[in-house]
Amino acid sequence: MTVITVNSPKGRLSPEQRRTLARTLTDAVLVPEVGRFAPAARVGFQVHFTEREPDMMAIGGQLLADAGPDADAMVIDVTVMDGDWRRDVRAEVIGRVLAALADACGLPEPSPAWWVTFRVIDEGSWGSRGTVLSMLSLLDTGVFTEEKAQAVRTALGT
Repeated sequence: MTVITVNSPKGRLSPEQRRTLARTLTDAVLVPEVGRFAPAARVGFQVHFTEREPDMMAIGGQLLADAGPDADAMVIDVTVMDGDWRRDVRAEVIGRVLAALADACGLPEPSPAWWVTFRVIDEGSWGSRGTVLSMLSLLDTGVFTEEKAQAVRTALGT
């Protein structure tokens, strides 16, 4: 289970860009998480788009509304269940998220004013369907590669 929240100035992303990002941001996290492209795993991912008025965001100590039309700032928060999230895997996800965002925005590279946060929710601290969920219960779904499933078991100490 993964939630990706894109915080941007109002109007920064068009509906078509959001459609593209719904898919590409999901896949940017899904592939490193399960070890391969697995469309069946997409159901466990949500992408939320939050827009803020330019006078509700600031960069460099200045409201975007006052900084001019070229001012740009976005924060993408990736929240995942505990699992195999070593530093190199997190770095891969962050790079993939920024690349997907640049591609959707038609830019050759990500803006330095786009920041990605990566948060891992401790085992036993994620709930759905009326109960607490565990990454371990998802390993038998068939979407994880065997190598990735073993890495998750190792990371969770089982």
